[in-house]
Amino acid sequence: MKHLLLTTIAAVLLVGCASLDLGTNVQPNLEVTKESLLVDTPKVDVRNVRKVFDDGHHNAFTDLTLFKGVYYLSFRSCLDGHGVSPNASVIILASRDTRKWKQVHTFSVPNRDTRDPHFLVFKDRLFVYTGTWYSGNGPAKSNTDLELNLHLGYASWSGDGAKWSEPILLDGTFGHYVWRAAAFGEKAFLCGRRKIGFDVGPKGEPNDIESLMLESDDGLIWRKRAAFQEIAGDETAFLFDQQGGILGIGRRRGTAQLLQSNPPYTKWIRRNLDRHIGGPLIAKWGGRTVVGGRHSTD
Repeated sequence: MKHLLLTTIAAVLLVGCASLDLGTNVQPNLEVTKESLLVDTPKVDVRNVRKVFDDGHHNAFTDLTLFKGVYYLSFRSCLDGHGVSPNASVIILASRDTRKWKQVHTFSVPNRDTRDPHFLVFKDRLFVYTGTWYSGNGPAKSNTDLELNLHLGYASWSGDGAKWSEPILLDGTFGHYVWRAAAFGEKAFLCGRRKIGFDVGPKGEPNDIESLMLESDDGLIWRKRAAFQEIAGDETAFLFDQQGGILGIGRRRGTAQLLQSNPPYTKWIRRNLDRHIGGPLIAKWGGRTVVGGRHSTD
C-alpha cells in the first residue's frame, strides 16, 4: 500500500444491545449469531473514496477524529513496508472539510516501530497513542523474531492541533502493546495487551496474552483497571454509556468478541461473534451502535 485512501470501514455491523444483568450468573462465552446482530439493519454503501496522501511508502493503520472543528487523520508510514522496522513514523494530517489535507505533525521513536496510532480527546487536549515494538536498528523483522515484553507505549499531544509535543513514553505501559483509547468523566482508558504474567517464553505472539483496560488521570501515567480478555487477548475498542457501562469489541485470532461490563468493571460478559474483526472500531451513529473493522475473505 503506497497511498492512503480515505474511505468507510470495510466490515460493518450495526448492533443494538439491551442492558445486561452482570450479577452472579455471568456466562463468560455466549454465542452471538448473525441473525441476532443484523435485525432491521440498513444497508451500508461505500460511495466516496479519495486519496489523501501518497509518498511511495507503506501508509496504513489509520485513525480519524474531530477536535475543535478540525478533522485529524493519523497513520503509520514506513519505507520498509508492513514489517516491524525502526524506520516507521506516525504522520498526522489536518483538514476542515475532509478534502484538502495538510501535514501538521510527524514523529518516530529511535529503535522502535511506531504503529497503530489512535486519537483521544481528553481534558481539552488531543492525544495520539502508539504501541511500539522494540526493533533495534536493523532491517524490518517478523513478529516471530520479537519479544512482546519489550513493548512500550508512547504519546504525542496538542492543545490546539498545530503545536505538538515530542513523543512521551507512557509510564505503566512497559510490556504492554497499547491500542485504542476512550474517556469517561475525569479518567482516560486505554487498551493494552501483554503476556500473562510477563512470561519469559517463546518470542512472537502466543495465545497466552491478555488484553487489559488501563486507566489514567492525565493521559500519560497509566495503571491497570480491569481485564477485557483473560486469554487470547488482542486489539479492543470500547465505548462508554452515560453511566460508565462499557460495550466493547475484542479482536481474536478466530471470531471477535462482544464485551460488556459496568463499574467497577470486575464482572464481564463476553459473547463470541460470528466473524473475525481486525482493527475494531465501535461508535454511536444515527441512533445505532456501529462496529467496523477489517473482514478478510477468501
